[in-house]
Amino acid sequence: MGHKVHPKIHRTPFVFPWDSRWFAKKELLPAFLKQEVAIRDLLSKKLKQAGIDSISIERNPKEVSVTILAAKPGVIIGRSGQGLDTIRKDIEKNILQYKSKVKLNILALAQPALSAQVVAQSCVEEIERRMPFRRVMKQAIERVMNAGAQGVKIKMAGRLNGVEIARREVLAAGKMSLITLRSNVDYALVEAQTLYGKIGVKVWVYHGETFGRKDKFAKKEEQEDKNKK
Repeated sequence: MGHKVHPKIHRTPFVFPWDSRWFAKKELLPAFLKQEVAIRDLLSKKLKQAGIDSISIERNPKEVSVTILAAKPGVIIGRSGQGLDTIRKDIEKNILQYKSKVKLNILALAQPALSAQVVAQSCVEEIERRMPFRRVMKQAIERVMNAGAQGVKIKMAGRLNGVEIARREVLAAGKMSLITLRSNVDYALVEAQTLYGKIGVKVWVYHGETFGRKDKFAKKEEQEDKNKK
């Protein structure tokens, strides 16, 4: 049996920081954890078209701060900020039950083609539109490599093209270093719901080696200061 390790959680202390940043007492931990899962599920369903890369949640006793890194921030904000108000009120009413206020921050993703989550979501959308899976994989790999990635791997599993027997197909380009801890590997798993059942789409994007922590939600000025040091 092979021991599979999640590329991101394997490198969390060294390369990637935690997306959840809060502390709770023992009796409050289950409730806070349930609220966080509900917030992430709500945002991923409502903002499916926005190309969300990741969500960061920070909280203090009075406020919950949610930062969304998206490829299409305009879809989230809406006209004159109406979209943000709707989402904020929905979270405060249905999930937090007015016990805490919600602060929403929207950040634009610099290069969507280098985000494993965005690439996987785009593949899922095309698979659900009944596009041939091989063409979808080849086009996605070409986009990622043209954007400047050092390597990319895409794996699809399920009843591909509606065949009776499920199988796995893998396509890759460039190099992919999954063993070295300082490898900056972006990974995502998204499921496509088709008439024949679910098809799992896994994407690995290799950005090369890094010798510091990569915080997606940090401001550009902070990142530049860290790199200088």
